[in-house]
Amino acid sequence: MSELIISVSGLRGIVGETLTPEVAIRYVCAFAATLPPGPIVVTRDGRATGRWLADAVRAGLAAAGRDCVDADIAATPTTGVLVRQLAAAGGVQISASHNPPEYNGLKLFSGEGRVIPAAAGEEVIARYRAGDIRWARHDQIGRATACDDPHSRHLELVLATVDVERIRRRRYRVLLDANHGSGSILGRRLLETLGCQLTLLGGEPDGRFEHTPEPTAENLASVLKQVAAAGAAVGFCQDPDADRLALIDERARYIGEEYTLAICADHVLRRTPGPVVTNCSTSRMTEDLANRYKVPFFRSAVGEANVVEVMQAHKAVLGGEGNGGAIDPRVGYVRDSFVGMALVLDAMAVRELPLSRLADELPRYEIVKTKITLAKDKVAPGLAALAKHFHDAQADRLDGLRLDWPGKWLLVRASNTEPIVRAIAEAKTAAEAQRLCDEAATVLAAV
Repeated sequence: MSELIISVSGLRGIVGETLTPEVAIRYVCAFAATLPPGPIVVTRDGRATGRWLADAVRAGLAAAGRDCVDADIAATPTTGVLVRQLAAAGGVQISASHNPPEYNGLKLFSGEGRVIPAAAGEEVIARYRAGDIRWARHDQIGRATACDDPHSRHLELVLATVDVERIRRRRYRVLLDANHGSGSILGRRLLETLGCQLTLLGGEPDGRFEHTPEPTAENLASVLKQVAAAGAAVGFCQDPDADRLALIDERARYIGEEYTLAICADHVLRRTPGPVVTNCSTSRMTEDLANRYKVPFFRSAVGEANVVEVMQAHKAVLGGEGNGGAIDPRVGYVRDSFVGMALVLDAMAVRELPLSRLADELPRYEIVKTKITLAKDKVAPGLAALAKHFHDAQADRLDGLRLDWPGKWLLVRASNTEPIVRAIAEAKTAAEAQRLCDEAATVLAAV
C-alpha cells in the first residue's frame, strides 16, 4: 500500500513514508476533540516503532490539553479493559495488527472500552482531513501518568469466565507463539496461572517477528514443528496485538482461526445458551452451532465495531469474527486472544477431550478467499450482475453482496483501499468454494 489506510476505527501506514509524527499527532488530536473530558489511555504492541509513536501521541494529546495514561506495551483487548477500569474518555492502541514490520498504526477506543463505532470514526476522519485542531494554552497543557500494571484487571476478568482449578488439575503442556508481539506479557501470566507447563516463543515484545505476523497455516509452518517437539496439548498463536488467535492441536495440525470462535461458541452455549453474532464473512460453523443449541443467531457487516453493535443490540453471550477473534462481553467488547485461550482450555478440561476431537466434532466446511480486479464504478453493476446470475441464491446486501444456498455461501464486497473486490466462498469442499469464486470472477469480468 502506497497510501495511508484510514478506516472508521483507525489508520495504518508505512512508518517514515505515509505514517509520520505529523500524521499521528493530527489524527489523535482530531480524535481527542470528539471525546468528553477525561484522560486518554495510550498503549502499544511490541513493534520497534511503537515507542516513538507513543511519544508523538502523548505529545500531541498534551499540546491539545488532554491528559493521558501511558500503559506502554499491552494487547489491544487489554486497552479496552483499561479504558473502563480507569474511567477514561477513550483510548489509543498503537499497532498495525498483522501487517509487516514497516507498518504501524493507531486504533481508537471509545469510553465504553470498545473500538469506536462507525459514526464516531467518520467524525474523526472529517476532523483529521479538515485539520480541525485546537491547541491548548501554556497553562492548559495535558499531563501524562504511567500505569504500572495494566494487565491485572484483564487477567481477573478472563479467569472469571472459566473453572480455574479444573484447568489447573490437567497440567496441560501448552505452546504460546506470541511472535514478539504484545500478547506475551499477559499470555504468560494467564497460562501459568492456569497451571500450564508453558513453552513460550517470541516472548520478548520487541516486534522482531520470527515469521510473517498473520497467524495463517503458511506462516506457522515452523511453529507446527515446535508444538510437536514440545509435546504440547495445544499451540496458541497470536497476532502482534493479540486480538486474534489461531490454534494448533496435539497432533501438530493447524486448526486455524475460523475454528477458534466456533470452539469457544460451542463451549459457551453448552453452559449459557443465548444469542451469538458473527460477521458475514465468518464460517457458517457458528451459525450451525446456534441452530443446534436453539439460540438466536445474528450476522453483522464485516468489522469488529459492527459485530459489537449487533452483540449489544441483542445482548449476545458471545460474538466474534472468523479471523480468530472471540468477543466475550463478560470481559469486554473487543476481540480477545486471551478469552480464546481460556475458553479452549476450559472446553478441553470439562469434556476431557483433546483439541483435535473438539475441532473434528464441529460442522466441516472449507473457505476460499480470492481478490478480483474491478474498478470502483463497476462495483454496483457488478453486484447486480452477480445477483441476477446466481438467481437461485438467497441474496443479502448487508455488506456488499452475500449469496446463500444450503451448505454454502459466497460473499463479494469492495475493498476500501484498492480497485478490487474480495470474493469469499464457503462450501463442504474446497473445490466447490473455489468454483463459486471463479464463477463470480467470470461474471464480473463481463461487466
